[in-house]
Amino acid sequence: MRLLAFSDLHVDTGQAERLVAASDDADVVLGVGDFASVHSGLEDTIAVLRQMTKPAVLVPGNNETEEALRDACDGWVSAVVLHGESTTIDGVEFFGLGAGVPVTPWDWSFDLTEEEAAAKLASCPEGCVLAVHSPPQGHVDVSGAGDHLGSVAVLDAIVEKKPRLALCGHIHESWGERSEIGPTEVVNLGPAGTVLEA
Repeated sequence: MRLLAFSDLHVDTGQAERLVAASDDADVVLGVGDFASVHSGLEDTIAVLRQMTKPAVLVPGNNETEEALRDACDGWVSAVVLHGESTTIDGVEFFGLGAGVPVTPWDWSFDLTEEEAAAKLASCPEGCVLAVHSPPQGHVDVSGAGDHLGSVAVLDAIVEKKPRLALCGHIHESWGERSEIGPTEVVNLGPAGTVLEA
């Protein structure tokens, strides 16, 4: 299965148009959060992305809530929003978890505590494609200040469930970086669009 995966568009509708064009060559598209910027512009970004005809899996970032993303995607028949749940497309299981994990310093942010994230990740199926907004602790999660800002709950889920891929975003300074946790390749996507095989 050929995947086109991205994160952190932050209302870059020009890049969204490029992703729509690139999606013609993909089997499934994954958008792992931050379609909006501080809860603004979500509908504009989704309006462009909904031109895609391929199945799309979307998770909320910390710049939009789960409810807002579900509302914006209403009527987009080929898209599914995942936040603590899974779906199967052509025999491949996808599990999604959005939000900032751990809780960010911003009072406007849509966040989960590590405990809340762990509870939602408990139902993650083994061997799935894991689409999470926040990276795992210690992997593709280094800030501009050199700090590791990833999630322990996400790391623990990857160690336990061994997803075939773990796709994330959130930490802009680590866009494009890859790591491995056991058999799982971890990719911090960024908005450019990354083609992967699942």
